[in-house]
Amino acid sequence: MGRSQKLSLFLLRVGVGWLMFYGGIVKTLDPKWSAEGYIKGAKHFTELYGWFLEPSVLPIVNLLNEYGLTLLGISLLLGFFVRLSAPLGSLLMLLYYFPRLDFPYVGANAYIVDEHIIYALVLL
Repeated sequence: MGRSQKLSLFLLRVGVGWLMFYGGIVKTLDPKWSAEGYIKGAKHFTELYGWFLEPSVLPIVNLLNEYGLTLLGISLLLGFFVRLSAPLGSLLMLLYYFPRLDFPYVGANAYIVDEHIIYALVLL
């Protein structure tokens, strides 16, 4: 691998790491934040996302969201445990993708592919 390819991959890893870290730390520092609103809109895998909304499960989902994103970001920024954290982060991005999917649209401005799919592919 050439020097420019290594530099490109490094910058991509750091950039995605910052996005993940920032997304996680903002959620962690906001005591009112909850994944509940996002999950309630799920149109696919409704049983799974419904289970995530159970009162005994939602606090765990919130914790995993907050600290999962934060730790994923730290891992990518520092370059530690990337082979472990990247596939787990990819899975997390897919879990973010499906509640917004109203096939073939994902949200108001995307057709099949949105930022969560791009992040998942980058992490893979």
